[in-house]
Amino acid sequence: MTYSGDVTPGGAPAVRELDRLTITKMSVGPMDNNAYLLRCRDTGEQVLIDAANEAPRLLELVGDGGLAAVVTTHRHMDHWVALEEVVAKTSARPLVHADDADGLPIETETLTEGDTVAVGDCALEVIHLKGHTPGSIALLYRDPAGVPHLFTGDSLFPGGVGNTNKDPERFGQLVDDVEHKLFDRLPDETWFYPGHGRDSTLGAERASLPQWRARGW
Repeated sequence: MTYSGDVTPGGAPAVRELDRLTITKMSVGPMDNNAYLLRCRDTGEQVLIDAANEAPRLLELVGDGGLAAVVTTHRHMDHWVALEEVVAKTSARPLVHADDADGLPIETETLTEGDTVAVGDCALEVIHLKGHTPGSIALLYRDPAGVPHLFTGDSLFPGGVGNTNKDPERFGQLVDDVEHKLFDRLPDETWFYPGHGRDSTLGAERASLPQWRARGW
């Protein structure tokens, strides 16, 4: 089945098979949060991005394959409601950027710009995107056999950057980071997966960057 990226709360996950990595996207919780389970096709090792809600569904998705780590993209509560239970039942390493670690309910290992998170033989690059929260991150997978894949949390969506509560300084920081660390570095075919809602590509959004800056959100 062709991957569309469309998921609904309580509905079936969407599965994308890359050459070396399987991406499974699921919508959980009342805020329609996206959780992403990544599995290395060579080793079977799995990593979860955002244990946002509905721990039983996430644990069922993980199955018997074990879970090496849970990466939390930022400290907002809707992205970690299930974190404590998932970590307790899988012994996965909880990971978050150092600047957001104090906002999580459990002690975590910390990440910083340029770190890598292993998913078996695959690697995710940590990109710090300050503004939505102080420690928001994106995770970049450079597929050796295809296009880059980017997990953006709540920092980038189809149609704009994440919420900065109309704070000009926070908005300026976030839109600068998104433009310079993502759009300036990565090609148009880069597929990105946000913390809520549908996916998009950088190419589909690139022309709108001046409009986002002008409107201030």
